Amino acid sequence: MTGTADEAALSYEQARDELIEVVRRLEAGGTTLEESLALWERGEELAKVCRRWLEGARARLDAALAEEESAAAGEDGE
Repeated sequence: MTGTADEAALSYEQARDELIEVVRRLEAGGTTLEESLALWERGEELAKVCRRWLEGARARLDAALAEEESAAAGEDGE
């Protein structure tokens, strides 16, 4: 993981909420080019945090489903 320690400490909900705020500020306008670029970069970082959380959740679901299917197959074979 290439993110900062702050990013690693963020929950999915915290990253999502901050990303929503970043998008709101960008859509509202009124920021300088430098501020807009900084917001954009932060938004990209937050999107990566959210993506990692979602990928982790998907992997856990897939593992649980595979385990359930394996258990069900074992019961059918008995």
